[in-house]
Amino acid sequence: MKIEVFSDFTCPFCYIGKRELERAIDIAGYTGQVEIEYKAYQIGLDTPKENAPTLYESMAVKYDSTLEEVKEITKGIATRAEEVGLHYDFQNMKTAHTEKAHRLAKWTKQFDKEGAYTEALMSGYFTEGKELNEDTFLLTVIKDLDLDVEIAKSVLSSKDFSEDLDKDRYDARQLGVQSVPFFVFENRYGIKGAEPNEVFVRTLHQAAEIAGIQPVLKMVGDGEATCADDECKL
Repeated sequence: MKIEVFSDFTCPFCYIGKRELERAIDIAGYTGQVEIEYKAYQIGLDTPKENAPTLYESMAVKYDSTLEEVKEITKGIATRAEEVGLHYDFQNMKTAHTEKAHRLAKWTKQFDKEGAYTEALMSGYFTEGKELNEDTFLLTVIKDLDLDVEIAKSVLSSKDFSEDLDKDRYDARQLGVQSVPFFVFENRYGIKGAEPNEVFVRTLHQAAEIAGIQPVLKMVGDGEATCADDECKL
């Protein structure tokens, strides 16, 4: 089953939606039968690439609010994140221009590491306050993935894989994607936003019918209260 995920590394609902999708795949019984392709969808294109403001400062300007007011706004998002086991650290988040991070993601794709790279960046950004504008953090992730750091440096200092980002933007326009996260199942069903888990489960089953796959039997319980060959566990 093919699922395309349009997202940005600095979108709080994208990380929540990612978790909901992963949970749904496990619950619905499709572990190992799903191919996830990440599509770049940059938000905040006017965000500075250097000396970017904190998230709170940026939100205060955007919404013409005080810092205390924007802190209240983020509480609801933090609560939603907690529901899927994520602990957001809004206090230490800085805004980021994610063009470099997305280009590097395209480079990791050829090594089947894009999923792990995406998880590392989102985890670092939302739960540890890592700066996505800094090459140091991006290259640390590359090193942890056992990929060539020197080649990654050359990607960051160039415009390599810019065409891949252009293609993702084109695909988004063709599908009418105007916000993220946005999930496309088998090019047939779409989910907009970090919907409740049951929405993902239901859509997975619908897409599985198109893909011609069946959920795998998932064992639950400890299997202690059983009998076999005229012998029961007592």
